[in-house]
Order: sequence, then C-alpha cells, then structure tokens
Amino acid sequence: MPTSAHTRLPGRFNVVSADEVAKLCYERFSQLPRRGKPEPGREWTLLAAVLQITRGADSHSVSMEVVSLGTGTKCIGQTAMSPTGDVLNDSHAEVIARRGCIRYLIQELHGAVSGRGSSVFCAADERGKWKLRPGVSFLLFTSHTPCGDASIIPMTDSQPQPCPPVTSVKGHEQTDGGGDLKRKAEESGEVQNSKQPRLEETAETKEEDRGDTEQCGSLNFNKTSETPLQTSSSADLAQTDGAGLHHQVSDIHRTGAKCVPGGPADPLQPGVRYHSPGVLRVKPGRGEPTLSLSCSDKMARWGVLGFQGALLSHYLQEALYFSTVVVGKCPYDQEVMQRALVTRCACVSDLPAGFSVRRPELLQATLEFPFSQAQTELQHQAGQGRISPCGAAISWCNITEQPLDVTANGYKHGVTKKALGTAKARSLLCKSELFHSFLSLVSATDPSALPNSLRKAELQTYWDYKQASQSYQQAWQQLRSQAFPLWPRSDRNLLLFH
Repeated sequence: MPTSAHTRLPGRFNVVSADEVAKLCYERFSQLPRRGKPEPGREWTLLAAVLQITRGADSHSVSMEVVSLGTGTKCIGQTAMSPTGDVLNDSHAEVIARRGCIRYLIQELHGAVSGRGSSVFCAADERGKWKLRPGVSFLLFTSHTPCGDASIIPMTDSQPQPCPPVTSVKGHEQTDGGGDLKRKAEESGEVQNSKQPRLEETAETKEEDRGDTEQCGSLNFNKTSETPLQTSSSADLAQTDGAGLHHQVSDIHRTGAKCVPGGPADPLQPGVRYHSPGVLRVKPGRGEPTLSLSCSDKMARWGVLGFQGALLSHYLQEALYFSTVVVGKCPYDQEVMQRALVTRCACVSDLPAGFSVRRPELLQATLEFPFSQAQTELQHQAGQGRISPCGAAISWCNITEQPLDVTANGYKHGVTKKALGTAKARSLLCKSELFHSFLSLVSATDPSALPNSLRKAELQTYWDYKQASQSYQQAWQQLRSQAFPLWPRSDRNLLLFH
C-alpha cells in the first residue's frame, strides 16, 4: 500500500484531523492512472473516499487508510436503467466511494469465512455472523458538501458570494437550479475533450450547489408529510456566526436536486425563499428525470441502516456506520449538514437489533480538492474551451483483483456500443457485478457456517436475497414510515435478475 494511502498517528491524536484525512485522499487520487481524470484547467469533478481507522489495543497508535475512493458528478436517467442490473445508475462521488467500499468489505468477508483472517472483521456471537474488530471504524470524506439538502446553505452579507443573489424568478430556473456557477458550468458542458469519446447527453450532472430558505437549524418537520414548517416570515434571515456577530442572510446556495414527487415543491422565490429545506430530493436530469435520491438523502439513510446494504447485512451482526464525515474546503454550514444528515432521522425508533440512529462527527478540512470547480476556474486558460464537469467516474478500492474501475454513462469508460449488454461493458460497481461478488462469498462459505437468513432454498434473484435480509428490511420500513414516507419505492422489475 502506498504510504500516502495509509498513515499512522501517535496515540495522543485521539481526534481525527480533517486536514490529514483530506491530504490522504488527495494524494491517493494523485497516484491513480490518468484515465478518467479531468483535463486540468477545463474539467472538474468531485471526490469522495472511505477511510478505515484502526486504533491500537493499547491506544498508543491510530492508523488511517483509504480503502475506497470515487470521483464523479453524474447519474443516468430513468429510461436508461437496466432490468439486468448491468448499468451503474448513480455515479456521484459519494455513491462511487461507498460501492467501492462494498467490494472491499466483500473481500474482507472472504478472508474471514475462509479462515485466512481479516483486518476488519472477527466472529460474532450468532452463527454465521461477523462484527467489526475492536478499534476499527470507518470515515467518509467528500470534497464538497453532498448534493441535495446539505447544499442548501445560507450566504450572509459578510461572506463573498460565489454566485450573485437571485433577484427574479424565471420560468427555466426550476430546471437549471437557479443559476449557480456550478450549474452554469454543467449547462455549458456540452464541449467534450476531443481526445475522449463523446459522452451521451442523457447522463445527468451532479449537483452540489446549495440553497436554504430558512435560518439553519430553525425548522420543524412534519414526519408524515415531510413538509417543513415555516418558522420565519422575514424576507432576509439573520444568522449569528461563531464569534457572536450578527449577519443578514441575503441569499442561499442552490441545489439542482428536485423535490420528490408527491411532496412540497420549491417555492422558487427570490433569495432565501427559493428552496424548501429538509425534504427528499432526486438528482436532476437534462430533459429526463432520474430516480436517484440526492447524496444528502442517501447519507442520511446510511446513518440509520448503515452503509453495508441489504446483502452484506446477512453476514453482519450489526450495521456499519460512518463514525465521522469530513468535507473538503467549499461552501459549508455545520447546522445545515446536521439537519440534512442527522436531524431528519433523529426521532426514528423501534429499530431491530443491530441498527440504531447514528450521529457522525461532522468536520470540515481547510484543503481544497485540486480538481474542484473553483480550482479549475482559477487554472483555466484562453483557448481551452468551456469549463465543464468531467464525464468519467473513477473507482479505486483496496482489493487484490481489479481495484480500478473507470466508467462513463453507467458503463465501462471507452466501451463500444457493440459491447453494450456484455460482461465487458459492465462496471464492477453495478448491481449485477456486486451481486455476483456476493454470491461468490456465499459459495465460499461452509454450508454449516451460513447465516440463518441464507439457508432458504428459494433464494434466486437479487430481489430475493435483498428481501431475505429481514432485519435490514425491518429497519428500512421503520425509517421510511417515520422519517421518509415519500422515498420512492424501487421498481421490482429492475431487481429480478440472477
């Protein structure tokens, strides 16, 4: 493992250093091959990573290691989704990093069930179940605030504003997300690098613009309707900073993520009244809607259900949670992050054994990702063409075989149309590939050591195996009914593959 992806800290550093986390992630990215990376000065992307933190039994040392890294800003439209699970639906960096971590965890479980051992898992009390080794935890890093609710951030009169305040509402703003600089770059991103294959225009761009219609932390939520209750009638909201200074909130950062159907819509009013904060949102599309929930919503869900997913829950005695979430240098608001990732699910109760509402520590680094949109604009030179989001998504994870996976439009980067529908075109992160990796783990498990939930002869399809993870499904039902009743249900017909 390269030294930049792994660091050992003295035991006195009991608190995770946000800058050390960011540095490790940026260095790990810099060591990856050129393929799929943005063109300097013209293309930008987002980065996310999962780090494994291991604290020594004597507490004299703490090590941090990047075990999964992802970049990406796009997701596919709903008509491009595949009933065979061979398309990567969501290529936002946080989702890529989490899915890469699933590959890493499957490899670690392989070592555990085979007797080779694992640096992550040890045997649990229940037959066929595993749990984290003492001192092991996981951290999520993202170079930018997650798209959706966490990006609806106030801009005060004391802050430089990365986009001009909205003074009027035009008919097209519901589609373009309100004119944020990042959104403008996405809309002007049709110019592709002539050295790379042109990406299909059906791919949808990642939104991390923000906006807020209320003072941070001042919302109450109706759990049955997910409608935020208005708590202020002022046109401009006041906010007090850490030094106790009083500032007017003159505008908000926009998010391009759209409110889920059936719930409250964004008011689209000037300034702070543009968005409805606290509601579920789907990632935006160019002309075609997507079915992918925003990263803010997915991360909030991971805070209750864990990030391991339904399949790996078969093998785990307890769900896996991120102990810490670190955000790189970018527009950021601690209370908004708390609202988006924690507060919305704080009252969920009656969860099955192994599940709980977790409140990760929220930190921000002072180090900016070199390929962020802001840095790309600074490096941009005349003659390079329009600045645009990078069309490719990169996944790297700390596994032995095929650790790198570069995709575009949901398929392997550079694949020909002739190869679509074949194994050669599939991303290693798509549902089908992860399912087959899981089935390989099941096959490698001695029949006498299989978890009880996997001892049913009728398990055949991806849907069957997910539904058989009963505790996970019960936890999901509690979360959905108590916090997210409007969360769209998956189309079963897209999950019946083998």
